[in-house]
Amino acid sequence: MENFSFYAPTYFAFGEGAELQAGELVKRFGGSRVLIHYGGGSVVRSGLLDRVKGSLEAAGLSWIELGGVKPNPRSGLVYEGIELCRREKVDFILAVGGGSTIDSSKAIAAGTVYDGDFWDFYEGKLVTEALPVGTILTIAAAGSEGSPDSVITKEEGMIKRGATGEAYRPKFSILNPALTKTLSAYQTACGVTDIIAHLYERYLTNTKNVETTDCMIEGLMQAMIHEGKKVMADLEDYDARANIMWAGMVGHNNCCGVGRTQDWTSHNIEHELSALYDCAHGAGLAVTMPAVFSYTMKQDVARFARVAVKVWGCQMDEEHPEKTAKEGIEALRSFLISIGMPKNFAELGAKEEDIPKLADVCCNGSAASDGKLHGFTTLEKSDVEAIYRMML
Repeated sequence: MENFSFYAPTYFAFGEGAELQAGELVKRFGGSRVLIHYGGGSVVRSGLLDRVKGSLEAAGLSWIELGGVKPNPRSGLVYEGIELCRREKVDFILAVGGGSTIDSSKAIAAGTVYDGDFWDFYEGKLVTEALPVGTILTIAAAGSEGSPDSVITKEEGMIKRGATGEAYRPKFSILNPALTKTLSAYQTACGVTDIIAHLYERYLTNTKNVETTDCMIEGLMQAMIHEGKKVMADLEDYDARANIMWAGMVGHNNCCGVGRTQDWTSHNIEHELSALYDCAHGAGLAVTMPAVFSYTMKQDVARFARVAVKVWGCQMDEEHPEKTAKEGIEALRSFLISIGMPKNFAELGAKEEDIPKLADVCCNGSAASDGKLHGFTTLEKSDVEAIYRMML
């Protein structure tokens, strides 16, 4: 295990009705003039937004609103939010929604107190200062409610990139599993897929002797498979949604990733799909992960065989562990298809003729890039093209 430091100070309020604590928590963490940032749709229709406003009012806080966040959140709304926060002297941002809303809120929080272009952070500059952010989560998926990360799509060129920094960790996050009952089966399955991806990409490590975090990840994967099946059978199952919601946070606040190298190849390759075609991130991951894992399996066959046995219940073939490893990848693919996720490029709306462009932007589209993807294994542009072709 490698040396590490880990500090994750987010305060969590979990359970039914927890959103009524919003005003009290904003006040506790120093907010007085709040930007309520959200998408729209069910947040408004369900009455959640009105309950949040009522809580802020009861705490004696003032607020302004900025709605309109879309999946794969856009840079244009971030710039609008930054200008609004500066003009209105906002000192706290409250994200009401899923990962896209939280990521957009984080970008606004950093950009408001930064003299340059907020996009600098999405080209490699570390986030060291930001307005405080709180979240009220409505979709269990991205894990942004407990993480130091954010992903934004730049509309010029439709480039999707991430930024990170401890200043991005929310001061508090309100997690009421009942709020996720408004999600469709497809949206729910996309969330389950994203959480599994976060776990796999920490599990695929070249660091030895990390049994504690290995076992944590394996246990969370098993829980996601079990609870994922339960929630797809009954979208009203509060307990299944509660377990999925907490797994989503634990899976991405990095307590499972400390002391080990990590692999974010699947996310990097998928980001180009959701940026270009605006497909759901989880859906893109469902197609991307099996292809990436099949291509990179040779890096450490034993690790893929272990997850096949420990998580997917495959039988170890001691003479031919690569067979076990492949069975595990196929078990993952079958599970994702069983919960309604797409299985190939066509079902994502992706096009074969775009593969060279996708690979080029993936490997060369960031100022911090050296033309390769680094993680569990190093991939050249030709490797990335080959992986996209495996998704056809």
